[in-house]
Amino acid sequence: MHKGPDRGVRVRSSVGRNASAAPRKSFFALASVLAVVGSVRAAEPAPPSAEPARLAARSLLIAIAAAGERLVAVGDRGIIVLSDDRAASWVQAAAVPTQALLTGVCFLDAQHGVAVGHDEVILTTADGGRTWQRTHYAPEAQRPLLDVWCGAGNRVIAAGGGYHLNRIVSGAGARLYIAAEAGHLYRSDDSGAIWQELASPYEGSFFDVLPLSDGAVLALGLRGNLYRSEDAGASWQKIATGTVEMLDGGASFAGAGVAIVGLSGVVLISRDGGRTFTLVQRSDRSGLSAALSVGDERLAAVGEHGAQVIALANASVGAGAAH
Repeated sequence: MHKGPDRGVRVRSSVGRNASAAPRKSFFALASVLAVVGSVRAAEPAPPSAEPARLAARSLLIAIAAAGERLVAVGDRGIIVLSDDRAASWVQAAAVPTQALLTGVCFLDAQHGVAVGHDEVILTTADGGRTWQRTHYAPEAQRPLLDVWCGAGNRVIAAGGGYHLNRIVSGAGARLYIAAEAGHLYRSDDSGAIWQELASPYEGSFFDVLPLSDGAVLALGLRGNLYRSEDAGASWQKIATGTVEMLDGGASFAGAGVAIVGLSGVVLISRDGGRTFTLVQRSDRSGLSAALSVGDERLAAVGEHGAQVIALANASVGAGAAH
């Protein structure tokens, strides 16, 4: 594992014990949270590096993270792009040693970050995302990594694998959530040392979990399925969305604002802490996979057509409310 000049990065496992009464079969689903420490074996052939692309910021992008004031987005063919002006403009990272689809990215601080993707690839950076080093690569395993979480103490958890653990996110304190396929949701209250399966409100796949500032949490899924919990996932209330498109990512913004993005250009906007939403259909109908608030009711969103800025203050004009 590459180490920066003043901060090491280590990827650890969140698997080991299960304190809940969940069925043993459900716990084994968490074996897909992989512990991958050390360097790539010398005998492994080096994969090709990402190629410079004039329209890199318009390529398929899957995930976005903040590195201090910088935004970093990752996606198809190893493309990583950076913005230092709140997503108004983007430049491609100078060195990325993979052409695998990159699906997750997170930062420990403004300089040190981790990106993961298909072929079980793990990349690290020590310069805010300008250049990257490949620290793990196992295409023969056929277990893609789908997301990555960076926490305190240089702790990183990569999630994915055969059970499709789609997203891992931070809640309040040491709490973490995982959204997974086939209706599976998981929670850890100790930064990933112990996990428990949550009661699921439906059997379809979840693609994101969005903890809110008031302690509530939203779970996003297929066919417009959206659920809200006020007790850390012990029980769920279905929220009307007015869409049957897949919901893929979300972000909180000013006050009690919440925005959720999905396929076919769907944007859901709430101003009451995720209790009700207004549905907006973007005119280009391009799929959106993730978003971050960049202030002034603006989202930096990534997806099928790359990176874009969505102005939430005007987004709901002419849109109908979801009931």
